[in-house]
Amino acid sequence: MAAPWWRQCRSWRTNCTGSSFIEVVCHLSRRPVSFSAAAWRRTAGSSGPQTEMQLTVRPAHIQLFFTSSFARQKSRPLIPSLQFCCCRIHSDAKLKDPFTLAQKDLKNLYDDIKKELFVSKAELKSLCDYYFDGKGKAFRPMVVVLMARALNIHSNRNGDLLPGQKSIVMISEMIHTASLVHDDVIDGSDKRRGKATINEMWGEKKAILAGDFILSAASMALARVGNTAVVSVLCQVIEDLVRGEFMQMGSKENENERFKHYLEKTFKKTASLLANSCKAVSILVNSDPEVHEIAYQYGRNVGIAFQLVDDVLDFTSCANRLGKPSAADLKLGLATGPVLFACQQFPELHAMIMRRFSSKGDVDRAWQYVLQSDGVEQTNFLAQRYCQEAIRQISMLRPSAERDALIRLTEMVLTRDK
Repeated sequence: MAAPWWRQCRSWRTNCTGSSFIEVVCHLSRRPVSFSAAAWRRTAGSSGPQTEMQLTVRPAHIQLFFTSSFARQKSRPLIPSLQFCCCRIHSDAKLKDPFTLAQKDLKNLYDDIKKELFVSKAELKSLCDYYFDGKGKAFRPMVVVLMARALNIHSNRNGDLLPGQKSIVMISEMIHTASLVHDDVIDGSDKRRGKATINEMWGEKKAILAGDFILSAASMALARVGNTAVVSVLCQVIEDLVRGEFMQMGSKENENERFKHYLEKTFKKTASLLANSCKAVSILVNSDPEVHEIAYQYGRNVGIAFQLVDDVLDFTSCANRLGKPSAADLKLGLATGPVLFACQQFPELHAMIMRRFSSKGDVDRAWQYVLQSDGVEQTNFLAQRYCQEAIRQISMLRPSAERDALIRLTEMVLTRDK
């Protein structure tokens, strides 16, 4: 029986040594858009009839590559002359990084959010404003801004954001921050972004209420957008966040089910927000479902890659750089990508995973097993594969500085250290 796809990362990895990620993708871009499934099977080192690529782990929302999407006519670029590539870089993209391109639309973001959260009660206002201090990475709003501008240009408009798109940027950041407030209560965290958490400062009850208030303010802002499709898409984010949190509380004994569970949880807790926010800004400017799907798939793949790298950093970055304690996931009883890959080399981890690293010495032993394995390397490579798919999707849009910035952003996701 062929090994599950996530076990084959070691053989995939051999094609990418010695080159930067963007160089690899640029090399791939010289091939036609429609990759053959048989070629992917040969790359993965598996045997059998060379027909359609089948993956052992293939849940609907989190499959790494669609079963036949590389071969479908639907995968053609929406601009006929545009081939899947990052070689045709818009002239501005060499001069401006993604943060610079998005800066104009982000400079008033947190002031606008604080206006939405205005209340007369001083303590509630202090709780709600606590994380909106402009000191976060602002990664998600930056992606949504760049996506909105790229889509506007693709739809024969200028790049300026529509009022509704500006609201979506703000709403997505509010939903994200409310989820952080609630996560910190659930996890019992005492540190976030290098400072004490809200629950540490004001207590769990007030932290829960502050998160609820931020969500209510985001919901009111969403209603004012006045588009039922956008409301439905962003409400899906909130549902996914809740379902993802419940999934995180559970575990699977079968290793195939466990990895599927992990990736689906990653989508719901992290990538759904980015995927659906990108889709929401596309709905406001373009009626083509294929364009909506491009925006959604870019956000989905970048979002999953972002979380995979985050899970790696829990093992490789010091607490000062992360702004939170290292090995935090193990201490919470969570088996992330590096642990699941390491389990293939160190079966002793299986029992630890099932008891959620609750026995004395489990966290330290699991940490050592991960560092002795190639779990970190394989998780990084899996993140690269998701970023390659994100590039394939976004490259179907009309060339622009913003589109190329979104391509460049994938490399920044993979090389970040905090």
